[in-house]
Amino acid sequence: MEKYILAVDQGTSSSRAIIFNKAGESCAVAQKEFTQYFPKSGWVEHNPHEIWSSEASVISEAMAKMGLNGSDIAAIGITNQRETTIVWDVETEEPIYNAIVWQDRRTAEYCDELKAQGVTEMIHEKTGLIIDAYFSATKIKWILDNVSGARARAQQGKLRFGTVDSWLVWRLTKGALHITDVTNASRTMLFNIHTLQWDEELLKLFDIPLSMMPEVKSCSEVYGYTQSAIFSEPVAIGGIAGDQQAALFGQLCTEPGSVKNTYGTGCFLLMNSGEKPIMSKNNLLTTIALKINNKVTYALEGSIFVGGSVVQWLRDGLGIIKSSGEIEALAATVPDTGGVYFVPALTGMGAPYWDQYARGSITGISRGTTAAHIARAALEGIAFQTLDIVQAMQRDAELPLAELKVDGGASRNNLMMQFQADILNTKVIRPRNPETTALGATYLAGLAVGFWKSVEEIRDQWQIDSMFMPTDDRQRVEAQVKKWREAIQRTLTIEN
Repeated sequence: MEKYILAVDQGTSSSRAIIFNKAGESCAVAQKEFTQYFPKSGWVEHNPHEIWSSEASVISEAMAKMGLNGSDIAAIGITNQRETTIVWDVETEEPIYNAIVWQDRRTAEYCDELKAQGVTEMIHEKTGLIIDAYFSATKIKWILDNVSGARARAQQGKLRFGTVDSWLVWRLTKGALHITDVTNASRTMLFNIHTLQWDEELLKLFDIPLSMMPEVKSCSEVYGYTQSAIFSEPVAIGGIAGDQQAALFGQLCTEPGSVKNTYGTGCFLLMNSGEKPIMSKNNLLTTIALKINNKVTYALEGSIFVGGSVVQWLRDGLGIIKSSGEIEALAATVPDTGGVYFVPALTGMGAPYWDQYARGSITGISRGTTAAHIARAALEGIAFQTLDIVQAMQRDAELPLAELKVDGGASRNNLMMQFQADILNTKVIRPRNPETTALGATYLAGLAVGFWKSVEEIRDQWQIDSMFMPTDDRQRVEAQVKKWREAIQRTLTIEN
């Protein structure tokens, strides 16, 4: 009987399950959106029970489409939205508060207090991260400080913290495993990326008991087996990686200097930097890309908070399109933006600016500006932000960019991908299989159980769908970049 790998892909706006065969082909997909909660300006939450129920539902649906049961699944790979923070009671197994999502800005003022305390450099040296509300540590502290009785229960060892991967494994194993992997751990601002341990000094700084923290594992090993009724028999859980690291592996960016960008809700560029961390001097993050067979690979990362979600805003907030898929056709009705520049800082600016208080701006509007100009400027704004990060990466790594591999929903937008190639002055490559995030988790799980014997065996599965070559009109591109820089300076609330 042929066996398959089940990828559990838990994202910011939806839960997905994808079943892959030995050729790395997607055989069945199920997806379910879940509710986004915005209780106050700048706050973003999810219901942990809804995260789990939606994921359990799509797992069952994907397996039912193929008539599979647990005996047909060789292993499960998990990939997830990172930094999103869940705290639950170990006795009742109930979350004590909603999941605080990575986009949430409620702890921005506390982050300013930390910077004033002079701990910025210490945190950066240990974690590779910049102090920001984006990461899990300040979210955990907020929950402990604001939920009645939480801190006392934490000190009694009765609470558990997890990023979404930990929560899913906890539910899949009915509480038998409280674990995470090095990639998710490296996004908490509590994990020392050099010692690969939870850092005592950082736990003390945020007043978080070590007993709350999950055990940290590699990205590819058999962690344990499911006990959930979803499966007819126990199934090995064999791979875990945060979504962006999973996409880096799914794109087979396994050599130092290789770069991918995932165009999702946000955009995330990762450059494989090899076996030694490069501590950024240009406001990028240093993070763990992977750990397989006791070998740790590091990455430089630039995070764009608003990528594809600006298209959602054009649909839901401005109402100039009825569905996200309409934006390319609308943008293509004009030859350029008519001088309009859209900096989509709807939830602050990420790398390389790190301005928590910046908000979106549209400049260059005239009487002749139409919805099409704004739509095109929104797409170009995503690509311009990518340029800013690529240039910072090149300065840090002292490596030229030979090519950019792209994935994620917005990478299907040919207009934007061509513009991306133009302003980067390099080729942009889109793979035939767009499911690179889920595929990365699949490969990690498959390697753990011998479904594939080596990375070399799976390398041949990667194939090109489209390649976008840059324009020769460099003068026009340079003029556009200059105008973008001016728009950025008008948007930022802090000097850069």
